[in-house]
Amino acid sequence: MHSSPRPYILHLITLDLTTPGIRAFTTPGRPTENRGETTARTTSEFLQEFNLQLAINANYFYPFREKAPWDFHPHRGDRVNVVGQAIADGTAYASAEADWPALCISPANRAQISETGECPVGTAQAVAGRDLLILNNNPVALNGEPESDQPYSRTAVAVDKTGETLWLAIVDGKQPLYSEGITLAELTEVFKQLEVDTALCLDGGGSSTLVVKTGSRPTVLNAPAHTKIPMRERPVANHLGFYAQT
Repeated sequence: MHSSPRPYILHLITLDLTTPGIRAFTTPGRPTENRGETTARTTSEFLQEFNLQLAINANYFYPFREKAPWDFHPHRGDRVNVVGQAIADGTAYASAEADWPALCISPANRAQISETGECPVGTAQAVAGRDLLILNNNPVALNGEPESDQPYSRTAVAVDKTGETLWLAIVDGKQPLYSEGITLAELTEVFKQLEVDTALCLDGGGSSTLVVKTGSRPTVLNAPAHTKIPMRERPVANHLGFYAQT
């Protein structure tokens, strides 16, 4: 927990992708004409459905609406579209888009972040985000004015130069006195201190969720705030998960 410059909770996970039994997995896509690319589900449901040990939310998506605890979209089972590249087990179901960089994981379990959003041919798993924070070990100038960079819930990923180490960062927000969020500039500084090679923000806000398997059940480690209700998980379009088999 951090108290300066405001209270915020940061969850930081370091994954050694060379560890035997570690394997990434992305929500499979099932595109249907005029009905979206994936079926919305919570991160806990994703982890449970595919028997994963760890999972986070991934791409931005649409359509989306959040007006009240009873008036929101998507609900579980609704069809939605992801923004940017999405690949699951080598099958691409959403195309790369300009200005939406992608995290690409190879069949050999090595990770890289593509500035263009286009993953290499043969990529096994991929998700995309909006804000590139660090590129080639150098902070990236953020779009917009500094005053527009407000504290917020964040989900982010980062890789080292070898592609063997992957970091996951989840910051809670929208919860005064408990966790009020982090700015992109502050999150960049967190990754800079870790000496990552490249860092990328995925979807945030009420989507930001970190789940692990405890025994046979999913446990939410952070405090997502969907429709402003703490610990209410948001159904999202896709996720990034990991098997940790021994």
